[in-house]
Amino acid sequence: MKEKINRIKHEDEELIFGRNPVTEALKSGREIEKILIQKGAGGSVGRILHMAKERGVPVRDESKANLDKKSAGASHQGVAAIISPYKYCSVEDILALAKKREEPPFIIILDGLEDPHNMGAIMRTAECAGAHGVIVAKRRAAGITGTVAKASAGAVEYLPCARVANIARTVDMLKEQGLWIYACDMDGDTYYKADMKGPMALVIGNEGSGISRLVKSKCDFVVSIPMRGRISSLNASSAAAILMYEIRKQRDAVLRKNL
Repeated sequence: MKEKINRIKHEDEELIFGRNPVTEALKSGREIEKILIQKGAGGSVGRILHMAKERGVPVRDESKANLDKKSAGASHQGVAAIISPYKYCSVEDILALAKKREEPPFIIILDGLEDPHNMGAIMRTAECAGAHGVIVAKRRAAGITGTVAKASAGAVEYLPCARVANIARTVDMLKEQGLWIYACDMDGDTYYKADMKGPMALVIGNEGSGISRLVKSKCDFVVSIPMRGRISSLNASSAAAILMYEIRKQRDAVLRKNL
């Protein structure tokens, strides 16, 4: 699916949509120009209205037809927000966050991932698992869009994301900073046998073609998830979730040991 279909823009407006993404944007302090509420919407919309009032964010009633048009037909749950463009961070910012938390870096690298739903799901899991940030390519890859924000359930408001010109060169830079690079691919060693407690980055590849040959050649380790059924692989976000929580499990074991 091409990115221009998923980028939620209307008359030069940048939008996020859905109740969770808008709620998290309000909680995080993201700059919001206006909130659009479908006429007659109830439930958790009341909480959104209260938060908007506290922050002084204007609210405008919209018809369902207008919200459908603005969200390109995607499920908006009666709520959208006009926001400032997403501010990407630098790779150095992600490393600085790990240092501030006094934790070994835990970074997710998306090499050519194109599906915004997969990207949003990965960012949601990464934020929950305690990753310090996500790195994506500037070209031929999904970026932060309204669709990604909704799929992430608002995690994009808290998890730093860096956009780089060249993933392979970024891998080299991270290795120079002392990180071990792990590739998720089908021909690797069983993931739970790998030691992923130290400073590291996990590379997740394209949904169809996987990790590019150049990037894979620069990785220190290749890990795989055993398949015992008739289907030969998991989708990118499911595989990433399994690996991220193995990393979390290993790191938590170290923390418990040091108590």
